[in-house]
Amino acid sequence: MAVVRTTIDIPDSTYRKLKSRAAEQGRSIKQLILECVEREFQHESRQTKRIKLPIVRSKAPGTLDLTNEEIYGLISFP
Repeated sequence: MAVVRTTIDIPDSTYRKLKSRAAEQGRSIKQLILECVEREFQHESRQTKRIKLPIVRSKAPGTLDLTNEEIYGLISFP
């Protein structure tokens, strides 16, 4: 695996938080930064997936007259 070195400027206050968090977790700053970057790419790939919307069946296709209470009864919301 090829490795690329880079330099980034991190504000002092952010670096102190980063250093503290890495120490709390028993990891190096490098490990913590790499995990955060990898998590961002995983998050990005999850967002590109197609979302499946719930289908609400109607007795008269083309028309659907529901109140908010009826919608909440048909679809489970988190």
